[in-house]
Order: sequence, then structure tokens, then C-alpha cells
Amino acid sequence: MTEAQPRGQVPAPDDVLRPPRTGGHGMTRFDDAYDQPDPRAYFRALRPWGYETPHHAQRVFRRLVAARTTYEVEPVTVLDLCCSYGVNAALLQHDLTLDDLYARYTSARAAALTTAELTERDRSFYAARRRGAVCVIGLDRAANAVSYARAVGLLAAGFAEDLEAAPPSRALLRAVRHTRLITVTGGASFLSARTFAPLLASIEVPVWVAAFVLRTGSYRAIAHSLAAYGLVTEKLVAPTFPQRRFTDERERRYAVDAVTAAGEDPRGKEGEGAFHTALYLSRPAAEVADVPLSALLGGGL
Repeated sequence: MTEAQPRGQVPAPDDVLRPPRTGGHGMTRFDDAYDQPDPRAYFRALRPWGYETPHHAQRVFRRLVAARTTYEVEPVTVLDLCCSYGVNAALLQHDLTLDDLYARYTSARAAALTTAELTERDRSFYAARRRGAVCVIGLDRAANAVSYARAVGLLAAGFAEDLEAAPPSRALLRAVRHTRLITVTGGASFLSARTFAPLLASIEVPVWVAAFVLRTGSYRAIAHSLAAYGLVTEKLVAPTFPQRRFTDERERRYAVDAVTAAGEDPRGKEGEGAFHTALYLSRPAAEVADVPLSALLGGGL
């Protein structure tokens, strides 16, 4: 990382968009950063706490896309739920790291640009670093974030819809018909069958669903809803994946208590000062039997 500080280093307070606020589930909220005209506020707000889930997801999702590609003639279509500014799409489709994105969007040079100027620069930036052939569709209720991701070419299609609150549009259902992989790196705790059911009903062939889920919550209800569509859910027991550091002692107590209540061990994870996620992958039963999750991903995670 060149212009920005490493994920483990805390910058000066004025690098943060606004002091984070307490959430209803014991977690700090970063609401002000999630629906701005461009992603600079998002990266400024999350950098001090070392948010790194997309970094871990990049390796996992690339392996899953490669596995799906062996069975496909056309480029694999990925539907990214809670896509925000297209961060997962950027890391999946381009020769970039999460540190590169932190450096880009928290730099003094980026801060001096208007949104229109940044958007124009980003179109060229991403086009020059494109790798592979993956079609990414984004879904998020944050209209500004989705609009940015589409404008700079990160998403083949993007939809600002909240399926927890209203049925999906016809355009969304048409767009997702050929999806082969659904991804989630944030927001699983806010999703339910109301989001997944209409999407899965519209997809024409069995799809894989990969989700990074905070260990403070449960994925059981979503896994149950996916089972209705013939998908068996596996949980990767180890490793778990750091999400971000706690903002205060209140968050630490909440996380340790929640993880313990869920029957998990916080030692070396939440007990050491950071939220952790677990990876869940849902696939047709026959595919799970042929190649278990650990074998599918191989080593090195």
C-alpha cells in the first residue's frame, strides 16, 4: 500500500467521515458512508478500523468463479447482494487489492476531485486493470452507491432495490436469470427469505450462494430458505476471517457475549479485539457430495 496506511494502522481522527454511532445490535453504525455519490467517504470511515472482508472474499470468490467456469460456456454471472459501491466487483474483476482501493480513495489527490472528475478517472482506472470474463450484477438499497458502481463500469447491471421491504422489479428478475453465483460480504444479518426466495425462483439453473457471515449472528434461517430450492449449506469451520477491529469496549463485550451465546469460542478472535466472519457456501446436494467445501477451496485461505 502506498498512499494509504496499512489496515492495521490507525490514521488521525480527521480521516474519518464522522464519529461512528451505536447500532441497535451492539455494533457501531457507519450509515453516513454507505450512500454517498462516490466511495471516498466509505473508505475514509472504514480504514481506521481495518475493515478487510472484501480482501478475504477476493480469494474465495475467484476460486468459486473458476470452479463454476469449468461447467460454463458463457462468462459466469455473479449477483452481489448488498453490493454498495461495487467493491467486490472491483476486486473480482481487476488486478487490484483492497489496499489499492484504500490508497486510491483516501489519497489527497482523490480528495481534491469532484464526484464527476473522480468518476471519469475511475472509468479509465478500472478499464485498464480488467482481468478475466465475469459478469457482475449488483443489488443494494443504496441508490447512490449502485449508481456510482454502474457509472465506472464495475457492474454490468445494478439495481437499487430493497427486497426485504418490497417485491423485486421485473427488470431485476430478468437480469438475474443466468446467475451462477450469489455473493454476500456484508448485510447477511439484514437479509431473509424475502430477498433470496424471488431471486432463486427466477434463476434458471441451480446456483451457488457464498456468504461471509459475522459470528455474532446466525445463518440458520437463510440456509433453511435456500434448502427449499435444493441447496445444501456448508460452513467452513476454519479459518474464520477478521472483519474489522472493534471501535470501543462496548463492541468487544457485545461480540464476545454474542459469539459465546452462539456456542462458538471467542478466544483468539473476538476476544483479541476484532469481529470475525465465517464462510458459508450453499450448493446442490450432489455437488456437495462430490466435492466438499474444504476440497473445493483448497489450501491457502
